[in-house]
Amino acid sequence: MGITARGIGLLVAAVVLLGVGFRFAYPELAVLGAAAVVAVGHAVVTAAWRPRLTVERRADPDRVARGEPAAMTLTVRNTGRVRAANLVAEDRCGGRLVPVPLLRLRPGRDTEVRYDVPTHRRGVVPVGPLRVTRRDPLGLVALARSYGERVPVWVHPRIHPLRAVPTGAGRSLDGRTDSVPHGSITFDSLREYVVGDELRRVHWRTSARVGELMVRENVDTSLPRIVVVLDNRAGAHPERVDGVAESFESACEAAASVVAAAAREDLPATLLLIAPTEIEAAGDGRSRRERAELESSHGPLDRLAAVELAEGGEDVLRTAMSRLRQDRLGDTLVFLTGPGARDGLGHVGALRGAYPSVVVGMFGAAGPTPVSAAGLTVVDAADGAEFAAEWDGIRRW
Repeated sequence: MGITARGIGLLVAAVVLLGVGFRFAYPELAVLGAAAVVAVGHAVVTAAWRPRLTVERRADPDRVARGEPAAMTLTVRNTGRVRAANLVAEDRCGGRLVPVPLLRLRPGRDTEVRYDVPTHRRGVVPVGPLRVTRRDPLGLVALARSYGERVPVWVHPRIHPLRAVPTGAGRSLDGRTDSVPHGSITFDSLREYVVGDELRRVHWRTSARVGELMVRENVDTSLPRIVVVLDNRAGAHPERVDGVAESFESACEAAASVVAAAAREDLPATLLLIAPTEIEAAGDGRSRRERAELESSHGPLDRLAAVELAEGGEDVLRTAMSRLRQDRLGDTLVFLTGPGARDGLGHVGALRGAYPSVVVGMFGAAGPTPVSAAGLTVVDAADGAEFAAEWDGIRRW
């Protein structure tokens, strides 16, 4: 609750009037001072009344590509039984406030407001909560309350269609890309039992030792696997335009395009970030090849919408590449970075022994990127669209 400037002035006047009235025996001044105190008290009681409101939000849609239209429909209902709500309300949408008219909202009635959500930048746009301000008729006291929950709108990177999808070294004996489901050929690791697992896959000896059911995790070695690594270090993307690193935005679009192309061909894809928190997330108890798998149709795109630049130098890159070399998550590695990482491509080239095919996407570089490591395929591009065109022009993976 906050007292407005008018309310503070009236309180000061009330104190002065009461003091002068009692000190010099002027009852008229004392009456005016008492009336001012009563007015402020009435304002406090009026503003303290809490209207019974329910807030519903509906994003249409809640996930869009950068630049595509998205709208939020806000429905506010007065669930009270006696008093009509006469309020001032604003809904927060990202960094702006949207006025919501709640004048004479009668009991049992609702009002609906629809407005556009800004999608000109990749990211997660938080919408809400609704901020309702209750004022007294004289404007002496204002009390603001929040209603409803915050709803995110996911603005994904643009996806540029890719015709070519690398199949790496993982192929079936008959020469075609195999689509055998995951978990049918080679033992990989053990994990905890979850409802739905087949009992024939339970490793009883280990289960008896640890005291809980452990299941064998297998992988299909004939299925090509693509690993997309996004360099989200701030040092890799040093140039900013209005606080935005365009090279990083282009790298996010390239990552989304590769992941979408892999999903179209029903190929497993893994999305990793160089940031330490993402590398540490690999140790969440899943198998090595499953820990960063796409969890849902929106999983990787949501991660790309929420990812931000993080601090980290060449030591962070070296650690991440070492982890990738040990884990060997696939047979085609796509490394997407910016001009600040040109001197660190040697660490990426060292992965050539673990990954038969290594592709480097370099965004925002002033000139062609020199290839210091044999076997690296480097794609220099200014943005995601140019990357897609250069990608489709690669003759050999």
